[in-house]
Amino acid sequence: MNDVVIITEAAALHIKDMMKQNEEEDALLRVAVKGGGCSGLSYGMGFAHQVEESDIQLELHGLQVLVSKEDAPILQGTKIDYKESMMGGGFTIDNPNAIANCGCGSSFRTATKVGTPEEC
Repeated sequence: MNDVVIITEAAALHIKDMMKQNEEEDALLRVAVKGGGCSGLSYGMGFAHQVEESDIQLELHGLQVLVSKEDAPILQGTKIDYKESMMGGGFTIDNPNAIANCGCGSSFRTATKVGTPEEC
């Protein structure tokens, strides 16, 4: 599965900085989907230390990225970027499979995966 997730160079650099600050330079980045959020599904990113049998492993801008095979169809083509503004910086996630997004931008649903909505 090519382009399960796309991480921009800006996002990769920021993630690498975070890894260095947290003394996690040897870690891998796990991108995941979990149930919850206003729209039923939410994104998760965190550091991982081992590749699971059910993982797809990618290398993007020198960053090792893991996505479970279960989450891959939901995340297919998702672009993760990092933007700086006058109000600070943050990650942006653009998922072409999302048909509805919550107002906070961290929750979504797809045509085939709804999840279980929670109160925001």
